[in-house]
Amino acid sequence: MAKIDEYIPIVGQSTVDDLRLIADRLKGKVIQHINSTAVGGGVAEILNRMVPFLRELGVDTRWDLIKGGEQFFGVTKKFHNVLHARPDAVTQRDFDIFMETSQKNIEELDTYGDIVFVHDPQPIALVTKKKENKWIWRCHIDVSNPHMGVWEFLKNFIIQYDAAVFSAPGFSPRLPIRQFLISPSIDPLSDKNIELPQETIDKVLRKYAIPKDKPILTQISRFDRLKDPLGVIEAYLQVKRYIDCRLVLAGGSAADDPEGLQVLEEAREKAKADSDIHILLLPQNDIEVNALQRASTVIIQKSLKEGFGLTVSEALWKAKPVVASNVGGIPLQIKHKYSGMLCHSVDGAAFALKQLLHSPDYARKLGENGREHVRNNFLITRHLKEYMLLFLSLYYPQDVVYV
Repeated sequence: MAKIDEYIPIVGQSTVDDLRLIADRLKGKVIQHINSTAVGGGVAEILNRMVPFLRELGVDTRWDLIKGGEQFFGVTKKFHNVLHARPDAVTQRDFDIFMETSQKNIEELDTYGDIVFVHDPQPIALVTKKKENKWIWRCHIDVSNPHMGVWEFLKNFIIQYDAAVFSAPGFSPRLPIRQFLISPSIDPLSDKNIELPQETIDKVLRKYAIPKDKPILTQISRFDRLKDPLGVIEAYLQVKRYIDCRLVLAGGSAADDPEGLQVLEEAREKAKADSDIHILLLPQNDIEVNALQRASTVIIQKSLKEGFGLTVSEALWKAKPVVASNVGGIPLQIKHKYSGMLCHSVDGAAFALKQLLHSPDYARKLGENGREHVRNNFLITRHLKEYMLLFLSLYYPQDVVYV
């Protein structure tokens, strides 16, 4: 991993100096992150970068995982879907399974941190172990219109925390605890975002048999219905009536998402008649993701719901024009027609893609604007600073409760 000083040319000396100054105030505190998986999805990706950086700054930071079987992760995936307002039947048995596994984790997992930082619903019940230490619940998903039965169930745990963190203003519900707005971030010097030589990009394209003979449209996301891979294929097919192009749908899977392979097969079935659609189940290889994004003409993120959508910031950092849905945290990253194009439907996505393919100078300008927007707002140095200030705030008197 890159060291903190290597970020000075990107963010400036004063930003790095601020990080060291704040970190000094946290000496002696142990920060314990807890989530459900070490691989796959934005939470694991962020923690894989965040934890080493905090350690380098001298903040004693550790990362633990809860345990859960197929039934538990099936239930938490159902919770994930209905919290995003997708229809699904949640039964009392689902709540029972969630609590049975949660109780095992409560008994087995040592919550030793001075600050215990719990990510998303899967480990939420651990807060029943709270003693004299501080607890934060980090919500990485869009809960602007949740299934109320599941939300009220989770809220019984949330209100036991000292603070809750959300990614966008619209996700923040009324709660009797302090709330903080902290957007996720990307690491510009990680394998997924660092500059790559053209020969590396070409090697990855050859590996996956993707010719460079026509424009490449790409969506890189987990195979999840909320990422709408079938809608991406429909938009591509509309575009292809007018502009010859290729589509790359690429992504991996997460250990806590049992639906991924099923969605992958649905996409393959829909795409089988078109040899210009390349559907790739990627290994955990960030260089390949980076290369595919850099090889793309336009990058798509046609989510139906989205907690934030870090793939948008990844694409913008590479100065790529992006067409993305106007949902969740995406509008924080894209100002329509300035740093990308927002859409509301398959037809809208297809229209935006055609416009960008017909207007390469306009597409290039959007990409340039998008890169600067990410530099100013969505890099890991800003994220580190806001997390450390959050940690410090828990030890100071609270004049205002945010509700």
